Amino acid sequence: MKKQQITNLKGFRDFLPKEKRARNFVVEKIVEIFETYGFQPIETPTLEAGELLKGKYGEEADKLLYSFKDRGDRDVALRYDQTVPTARIVTQYKNELPKYFRRYQIQNVYRAEKPQKGRFREFTQCDIDIFGSTSFLTDAEILACAYGSYKNVGFKNVEILINDREVLFSNLEKYATEKVSVMSIIQSIDKLDKMSEEAIVKELVAKGLKEPTAKEALKNIQNAPQTEILEKTIKAAKKLGIDESSLIFNPTLARGLDYYNSIIWEVVIPEYKVGSVGGGGRYDNLLNELIGEDIPATGMAFGFDRIVEAAIEQNLIPQKNMSTTVLVAIVDEAGFDKSMEVAKNIRKKGIKTEVYMNEDDKLGKQFKYADQNNFKYVVLVGGEEAAKNVAKVKFMDSGKEKEVQLNQIGEYFSGLTDE
Repeated sequence: MKKQQITNLKGFRDFLPKEKRARNFVVEKIVEIFETYGFQPIETPTLEAGELLKGKYGEEADKLLYSFKDRGDRDVALRYDQTVPTARIVTQYKNELPKYFRRYQIQNVYRAEKPQKGRFREFTQCDIDIFGSTSFLTDAEILACAYGSYKNVGFKNVEILINDREVLFSNLEKYATEKVSVMSIIQSIDKLDKMSEEAIVKELVAKGLKEPTAKEALKNIQNAPQTEILEKTIKAAKKLGIDESSLIFNPTLARGLDYYNSIIWEVVIPEYKVGSVGGGGRYDNLLNELIGEDIPATGMAFGFDRIVEAAIEQNLIPQKNMSTTVLVAIVDEAGFDKSMEVAKNIRKKGIKTEVYMNEDDKLGKQFKYADQNNFKYVVLVGGEEAAKNVAKVKFMDSGKEKEVQLNQIGEYFSGLTDE
């Protein structure tokens, strides 16, 4: 019988403790800002009705949906992003939610695309959205919250590229033909961050535009002015705390999803070369598609996995206290009960503590385990120590030892500074 290969599926990942702690750190830093801005947490199911998700992301994105028939022969799909399921939440529970509902959501999403660096089939998104208002202030609040979140993780340089879909359509519609739609022109011009101007012109010509027309369209959009609503949004976002140089008008920015209707943006960390680390915009028409009711909305999705990867690259993840701090060794049978009490009392003080898991191992093995797993302290209570009502604390970095009264062991570790 052929031996089964034991490995995870391509594009799906395991996270061992060091990686998971890095991810937890980023979550904590981001959520801290979300909560500061008044956003509230929600969760949605992994599976949604297929008809809810299909047709909401564009033809190309629809090909990436994990969709299938369940055992009840129902058409279902795995969550592709969190915006559409949240739109369902807002419409389904509209009578239970506040008028201007601010939500954040941190869950995994699934896309059947080719795995590569910074791109996976299962990955985590952090989303924030504001529902119920058409005011430019909601877009400015989202932008300011996003900027604050990236800065709180520790990124020194954060750039938000911003545009208005109206800039694209009003400046490019006149170049569209029966053969080449305005959306097709926009899709090509949106690649300017990855392709040269010459390559963009060549692509437009290949689609059916004449070369002079393609060049004129490109020049026209590059010199396009901001719309009034975009000017107001940018001004308010800067007043809310975004650095002057971090919010950049980019008239060629399009965003790939079909449901945005006004302000759009992408977030980049210049030192991180894989791609954008987030993006969003206003999508006032999506809820109308779902229930035929106008509920304005704006929001963004954070590329969480890329943020973690970028944070690791830039050494932003703190290494202090990444492992358990105290190991309670098992010295002998006479000190066993006292050792258990010591572990209990140290943990009561919120100190990370582990009890060694094999009472038959000699102390040499236990110290080796402590060293390999970066414990700062080893606590020993043998029969001799138990008789004196003390515990012996060994400092793993220096090898020094100190005796501490058993009834003071929790307070002792609470008082130690974790340098």
